[in-house]
Amino acid sequence: MKQVQLANGVVLKNPLVMAPMTTQLSYFNGVVTNDEVTYYANRSRDVSMVITGATNVQKNGKGWFGELGVYDDSHIEGLTRLAKGIQQQGAKAILQIFHAGRMTSRAVLDGEQPVSASSIKAERTNAETPRELTDTEIYEVIADFKQGTRRAIQAGFDGIELHGANTYLIQQFFSPHSNRRTDDWGGTLDKRFKFILLLVKELSQLIAEEASEEFIFGYRFSPEEYETPGIRMADTAYLIEKLLEWPLDYLHVSLNDYHRESNEVDYQGQSILTWVHKVINGRLPLMGVGGVTTSADVEQVLQDAELVAVGQALLIDPDWGGKILTHRDSEIRSRKDLGNDVNLTMMDVPELWDFVYAVRPDK
Repeated sequence: MKQVQLANGVVLKNPLVMAPMTTQLSYFNGVVTNDEVTYYANRSRDVSMVITGATNVQKNGKGWFGELGVYDDSHIEGLTRLAKGIQQQGAKAILQIFHAGRMTSRAVLDGEQPVSASSIKAERTNAETPRELTDTEIYEVIADFKQGTRRAIQAGFDGIELHGANTYLIQQFFSPHSNRRTDDWGGTLDKRFKFILLLVKELSQLIAEEASEEFIFGYRFSPEEYETPGIRMADTAYLIEKLLEWPLDYLHVSLNDYHRESNEVDYQGQSILTWVHKVINGRLPLMGVGGVTTSADVEQVLQDAELVAVGQALLIDPDWGGKILTHRDSEIRSRKDLGNDVNLTMMDVPELWDFVYAVRPDK
């Protein structure tokens, strides 16, 4: 497979990327565990980049137990080990940073009420009503994203990915469902984009000042929401055009199936991935994702993207990348190869113990 050049000039050895996935392997305080380093290192041998699972930049941005943290200097030592573990296997280490916003609970936050753009709960089972962030708190969140990025740089990561997808806080500000504000942070499309604008602007400036020219800055987004009101494809076209004005190195569209078409009739007849690729029109590398397991899937995605992110296939088979690169699809392990006996699976396939304990793709 051919090399891929990112916008900042960094050349990746191939287009294969380990997708960001939730592992729940960190300590209660977000500190990296040895098992976590091993887990990522085992899957870094053949892909060009590894994107970590979502890493919270604020204590009240924690979405689940066992989540990576980058909200305190105490995390730097463990994150340094994590970055090195990935890099020593030949892959670029990318730290995905986020804030869960309303997509968490008081139980996870030690009794603290979740926060969001507005006091509107998500349309999901057991969702809690969040507290609306004040103007001052919004700027504090942006400042903490900067601090998290600075710590990623200090820890030796090759880059960061802003997690602006999957209904977490960044997306919550852009969405008309979760953002019902009437001040400068909401109402019109331009105002709903303000949080993202300032975030990308501040991080771009920080990276330019404190990181090397080869530091990678990516952005992940979800193209549409099922809620009404919610993000629609026209909103996503606007988002893409605005993001292309900044020194990002790639865009990452979050999909659970790369074949998936839009729910909107006017955009059907082609996959969302195809549509997004047309909108970008070669101005930035695009990363596609969603149900990639075979060489044929990889080739299909690469018709409409420059990079292909892989999740479950790498969870099940850490050597998936090498088998794809050497055309050994018949040797790739699948779910059925794990068997039904958990103890047997853990004994025969020790690197999959985290998968057995419900590691879930961050879709």
